[in-house]
Amino acid sequence: MSPRVWIPDITSSSPSSDSSFDEDEVNYRVKPYWPKYSTILKRRGFRLDTVRDVKDHYKQIGAPRSASEWLRGLDDDSLCPDAGLPDNLFRATKIIDGSKMMVKAVHRESRELDIIRFLSSSVMRRQPMNHCIPVHDLIDIAEDGVTFIVMEQWSPQLVFNDASCSLRFFLAAIKQCIEHCLFMHRHRIAHLDISLRNLLTDYKGHYAYIDFELSRRFTDSSSPRISGRRGTELPPECMPDAFYDPYKVDVWALGILILRACKLSGFCIPELVELVKPMLHENPSQRPSLETIMHAFNRMVSSIPPQKLHLFPPFNH
Repeated sequence: MSPRVWIPDITSSSPSSDSSFDEDEVNYRVKPYWPKYSTILKRRGFRLDTVRDVKDHYKQIGAPRSASEWLRGLDDDSLCPDAGLPDNLFRATKIIDGSKMMVKAVHRESRELDIIRFLSSSVMRRQPMNHCIPVHDLIDIAEDGVTFIVMEQWSPQLVFNDASCSLRFFLAAIKQCIEHCLFMHRHRIAHLDISLRNLLTDYKGHYAYIDFELSRRFTDSSSPRISGRRGTELPPECMPDAFYDPYKVDVWALGILILRACKLSGFCIPELVELVKPMLHENPSQRPSLETIMHAFNRMVSSIPPQKLHLFPPFNH
């Protein structure tokens, strides 16, 4: 049977990740009372954003009327959570230089913290294929069973959906998406929720996956199997009672991400679509490994004439 492949309609809503629930008690989404930890974070060099910070932000980018009305009359020094973020995230500022941070609260025994701690270790950070958002601090509150992950604040407004994005820039972004997934698989980590919704940029040519709430690190098995239907881009084998290969789930989701990125950017590259087709094979055992995908991608890029790498969408290769 030949694999089914399609360009998803990115204007339609995708199934949201069911990452607010997990069967293990320590992997639930933490909802801290943020004012309680404001002083602790400040002693570590990070100030939770206040109403004043939000007003200053909107002065720079222009405030929508709804935001202006919402902020009117609020105490400038009171903490100001972002209504668009879940309760376990809070925007912050690094006191020493004013750089913007994101603070995420997780259970101190969670899989997510274990993975973040591993990927953010000094040895792992030196690996060029590790594209994680830089973590500036891990603040452990043992008595409350919570740890705060303080990381750089990147943006979900992906640059490659801008008309000024060249083919070279777009392919460099896709390469990072493939590289980081390959890097995780080499270290026995499956992300399990790869999607455009979980991809951020620093606007300096760097891209990173976020949201490791569903991710698994397999330290005792070379051929792991998992069960359950979660994540944004789910392959057909993810039935409620089935056990399946977590790495092949990532391959499928990465293929969907690439197709969505092609449609979003306006770059319709036949060779890239052909590369993705086996990633979306209905039989997971027939999907290629990330090693194979990485090699195929590099060969594809090297075959593109250099002058075409400077083109902008719409693009006909």
